[in-house]
Amino acid sequence: MTRRTALPLAALAATTLVLTGCGGDAGSGDTTLQVAAATPPMTDIVEAASEAIGDGYEIEMVEVADYVQPNTMLAAGEIDANFVQHVPFMEQYNEANDASLVGVQPVYLTAVAFYSKTLDSIDELPDGGHVTLPADAANLGRALQMLAEADILTLDPDVEKFQATMDDIEDNPRDLEFVQVELLQANAAYEESDAVFNLPAFAKQIDLSPFDDGLTLEEDPEFAVTLVTREEDQDSPETQALIEAFTSGQVQDVLKEFESTPAF
Repeated sequence: MTRRTALPLAALAATTLVLTGCGGDAGSGDTTLQVAAATPPMTDIVEAASEAIGDGYEIEMVEVADYVQPNTMLAAGEIDANFVQHVPFMEQYNEANDASLVGVQPVYLTAVAFYSKTLDSIDELPDGGHVTLPADAANLGRALQMLAEADILTLDPDVEKFQATMDDIEDNPRDLEFVQVELLQANAAYEESDAVFNLPAFAKQIDLSPFDDGLTLEEDPEFAVTLVTREEDQDSPETQALIEAFTSGQVQDVLKEFESTPAF
């Protein structure tokens, strides 16, 4: 496996729904599977999967504006799957909402980074500087781990990797001011912060690349963007059809195209 390419993993466990208003029959007689996606390359990959889906199925993409809505829709049986997140974010949703969503197929890695309008290195963070962190627990733990590994702060040594919260910061020698925002607000925070954590899909919107512009970079397989559905449907043929589509040659071609762009 190489970075930013589809991961050839069989499945993690889960499937899709075949409920009223969801997974219904299209006019052609095919079963329509609704899959939510947010931003490129997620939307592009769903479109490619729709071209690759096996006989008897069609994929209808449901575009969403945030990362919570598609989980709520999936848990309620309004869609068949979503493709918007990594598994730690999904697990956070499950815990907060007593849901049973499951990742069935990791597809690609994402390179997250801290960005700055004024600094060339994370080591240049000034005393009393302003650092913007993600509000959701999964990405917060990821961001704090990056700062700890860059020797910007010290975390409780007993906390598991990527599980840290603000309470686990043991030493903040630069007396940095940490502010948490929703990821959708990260681009706006970039204008005001000394450093801001951001995802590549959002950073690309303001012409930033993690590889060219990131102060510190991380792309751990634990945070692969993953096809998600519901646990109770994990053995359905619909899910297997989706998994095969999302690991198809058509999807691999899209990933190779995005691989060649600086922000992916």
